[in-house]
Amino acid sequence: MKPIRLKELRIEKGLRQAEMAEKMGVVLRQYQRYESGEQEPKLAGWIWLADYFQVSLDYLVGRSEDPALH
Repeated sequence: MKPIRLKELRIEKGLRQAEMAEKMGVVLRQYQRYESGEQEPKLAGWIWLADYFQVSLDYLVGRSEDPALH
């Protein structure tokens, strides 16, 4: 996972970590772990994040530099 990408996407949306945690239905510390790269979300979490930010899963996890959904 590229935690920096997750952070950048969150900041682009103008959201705080606490707001993202609430939207995802996780506690703040859990979301902070995702963003720092300490832990990764389960598959459903990855899909939710990609849908929420309207980017491809490959972009979200750093496998592509193209955020477009194909």
